[in-house]
This record gives sequence, C-alpha cells and structure tokens, in this order.
Amino acid sequence: MKHAYVAVALSALALGVAAPATAFADTLKIAYIDPLSGGGASIGEIGLKHFNYLADELNAKGGVLGMKVEVIAYDDKTNPQESLIQVQKAIDAGARIITQGNGSSVAAAIEDFVAKYNDRNPGKEVLYLNYAAVDPILTNDKCSYWHFRWDANSDIKMEALTNYMKTRANIKKVYLINQDYSFGQSVRSEARKMLTDKRPDVEIVGDEVHPLLKITDFSPYVAKIKASGADSVITGNWGQDIALLVKAAADAGLQADFYTYYAGGAGGPTAIRQANLADRVFVVVEGHANIPYGPSQEFEQAFRAKLGGQSLWYPRVVNEMTMLVKAIEEAKSTEPAKVAARLESMKITVHNGGEGFMRNVDHQFFQPMYIASFGPLAGDARFDEEHTGWGWKTVGKVDTGDTIVPTTCKMQRPS
Repeated sequence: MKHAYVAVALSALALGVAAPATAFADTLKIAYIDPLSGGGASIGEIGLKHFNYLADELNAKGGVLGMKVEVIAYDDKTNPQESLIQVQKAIDAGARIITQGNGSSVAAAIEDFVAKYNDRNPGKEVLYLNYAAVDPILTNDKCSYWHFRWDANSDIKMEALTNYMKTRANIKKVYLINQDYSFGQSVRSEARKMLTDKRPDVEIVGDEVHPLLKITDFSPYVAKIKASGADSVITGNWGQDIALLVKAAADAGLQADFYTYYAGGAGGPTAIRQANLADRVFVVVEGHANIPYGPSQEFEQAFRAKLGGQSLWYPRVVNEMTMLVKAIEEAKSTEPAKVAARLESMKITVHNGGEGFMRNVDHQFFQPMYIASFGPLAGDARFDEEHTGWGWKTVGKVDTGDTIVPTTCKMQRPS
C-alpha cells in the first residue's frame, strides 16, 4: 500500500539511532481527525502539534519502512456527523489508517462507520486508532476489531480516582458536574456507584450536566456548587469546559477540591494558579511531565524546546505511535489487517516507564495510572505548566495489573 496513515517510531528515536539521509520513495500519511475549530479547538490544535512533532522526529531518522511520514489534519468540529464527512474525505484521499481522540460521541460514530465500511470493502479496510475517547462502551458492547484504544477508559480512571478519594478523610460532600453526552453520563454514573461502595459516608449534594463545549460562563453552576456546601467536585469536563469551570470557581472564591480527568488541558493550569488552589486540583492520568523517569524527562525537555514551552499532554500518543510503527515494522506492511494482527496483545515499556499491553479481546490498552496534584514546583520537579511556576506531582499510582477491568466485548474478527 503506497498511501496510508501511519505514526511514528518512538522506540528508534529514543535510542538516538541516526539514519542516513533518504530520498523517500513514498509518503505515509496520518489522518488526524479532531476539532480544529469551535470549543474544542484548543485541545485539537495541540494534539495536532504532538503528531507533527513525532512525524518530524521520525522523518529525521529516515521515516517508516523508508517512507516519509506526513500528518494530514481534518477538522471534525467535535461533531459526529461532521467527523464522518472527514473520514470519508480521508478514505477518498487513500487513507487506510486514521487517528482521533476528542469526543466519545465522535469516536462511536467513527467506530461504527469504519466497521461498516470494512464489511462492504474487503481488501480495502481502514484501521481506527483512538488516543483519547474514553467512553467504556467503545471497548465493551460496541467493540470492533478495527478499533484500538490507548487511553484508559473512564471506568478505569474513576476506579483509580475514587480509590484515592476514599483515603481523604476531609471529603464529606461531593458535587458532580459533567458534560451532557455519553462520556459525561458515564463519569457521573460511575462516580455515584463507586463513591457509594467505597465511601458510603460521603453525601452527593449535587449532580449536574450541561451542554458540551457550549457554556461560556460557568458562574451560575459554581453558585450552585457553593450553595450546596460541597467540599469536593468531581468532573470529567475537558477543553474549555474545565478551564472555564475552574476560572468561574476562582472568580466566586469557591474553595473546594477538584477531582478531574482533564484539568491539565489548555487554560486549566492557568485557571488553577489564578484561583490559588495549590494542591487542591487533582487529575487521573497515564503520565505527567514530572515523573522521575529519565527517557520521558529527556523527551519532555526536547518537546518543550521545539514547541515554545508546550508540555506533552498525551503520553498515550507516544505509546500509540510507538506500537503502531512496531507493528508495521514487524508486519513489513502498512496493510490494516496485518497491522491489527500485530497490535493485538503487544507489550511495550510505556512513555513514563512501566509495562503496558494491548488486550486482544477488546483492544483496550492497559498501563500504569497516576493521581497528580497541581501546585508550586518542589523537590526534583523540573517542569511547570503554562509558565505558571506550578506543576504536577504524583500523589498516587496504580500499577498496570491493578487497572484491569472486565469487558463485555464479543468481538467479530474478519474471516
């Protein structure tokens, strides 16, 4: 296959193995389908920078199978219908491997589309790589052979987050606020269930949903949180919805702890710093800049130097691309069926250290998970966020084996 989407081989880059200058015989294309306009643009644009950085690094080492890597961006506007238009454009342009991450409703639409397309077009299959959409249904009842996910699903994340929360004696009253779509609904339902199981003494004093990436002023919501007497907030909000929520909390003088999935996104660290919520905002992540692991620290320094201080938001992108290129090199092919077969059950050392593996029964990746808090840099922490002078530090860790959850996937494999 001459025109395909492919990612970058970080394993070779980490070894610093230089390749001779190459007159590339062909081009391998990554189709990056994510929001580049609207409320999700800030995260979509930075995700694109991740892929472009990795492609540049790979090309400097000679490409993949002697082919140049090119990232082609498609704007899905965080809209499921628009995403399918963009997927079709990508396929029409010769794409057979695509990647997307932001918005589980978008991910569900793409997963369905790809499965149906592949059924109708044997021999011309498309592979869908998911780096950030975390609705559990994507690797459970809706699972597909052609879909692989590198981010921990929201149930895995909530399990880790509530395991940390159950140790926090100061938590008495919790307010839930989430985006009103499949992912946000999953966060709120699992938060209720897990808190009830682990801390039955905790009172849930509010449970609110709001439109996805449509709210420009969260002050009415923060007023309700403040009036409820909540000492803690759980939210899966991402993009502008987390940054504006924390900003409104700062403006209102709300002094509560925030337990989040995505407070590290664009504007989040700045809002936390302005709110002076030192070590009161927590995230559950697969890694962060200040984990003391030599290879990831070196990568972080180089990444920031090239991108004007932008931090690596997505260690999982590095994991995804490392595994994809490893699969391509082992298969000696970019054909999706051959690549998928190599990805199943693959193990790697993940970007921030430790073992990760792709579970073959549902194509969910498992890896160490961290609970981190945001505050003034201390100790050996080197990296701040958004030039605030504050950074992330680990307050809890869950090893890979303890993140594994069951699946209801009954995968249909190609014959």
